Amino acid sequence: MAKPTCVVVGVGPGNGAAFARKFNRQGCQVALLARNQNYLNELQAELNDAKSYVCDVTNSAQIADVFSRIQGEMGPIETLVYNAGSGHSCTIENLDIYEYESDWKINCQGCALFSQLVATEMIQRGEGNIIIVGATASLRGGANFASFASAKAAQHSLAQSMARHLWPKGIHVAYLIIDGPVGKSRALDGSARDNQAFLQPSDIADTAFFLTTQARSAWTFEVDLRPHVEKW
Repeated sequence: MAKPTCVVVGVGPGNGAAFARKFNRQGCQVALLARNQNYLNELQAELNDAKSYVCDVTNSAQIADVFSRIQGEMGPIETLVYNAGSGHSCTIENLDIYEYESDWKINCQGCALFSQLVATEMIQRGEGNIIIVGATASLRGGANFASFASAKAAQHSLAQSMARHLWPKGIHVAYLIIDGPVGKSRALDGSARDNQAFLQPSDIADTAFFLTTQARSAWTFEVDLRPHVEKW
């Protein structure tokens, strides 16, 4: 019996790699998508049943081509984890329109295009998971996040719309809100107390995988993840 396929879009050394490792340990074959071929090769060599695909999520033609290749080489997609993200810090008066457009394309347009492709296939089977990695900026704009917050807010609304449409069709759409810094501090002294302020990628990945195991009678749409010392 073929292993279920998980596609991780936006694979880097933090959350992306943690998602890939978690789903791979749980018996999935994993498609690794990012722009950096060298890093993809390193992670692929570490995992069992993984394939890497170079993909720029702002390029719609490339997205369609990569999706077709994944289907042909790995079979039906059970889970999509959309982890690609971009966030430029700016106030409205110093907003750069090219950076603004890039934030929107990466956070929202790419997410919409990948979700559209996998949802069409999942609807036919009546099952599947779409996990979208967001941020607190999706719920409230900060003074210095005119570009990033608006892109994430659009992504959040997209996820809600998809969930309301796809849940009744058996497809679990869920949104992870990451509230706090991820990884370990480089600026602080590295003490145990300092490290408590950082979310660990492996713990975020545990929650993402858990969402794919929930019974249909009690699905979760939105999960806030933050360190226990984070103020909110």
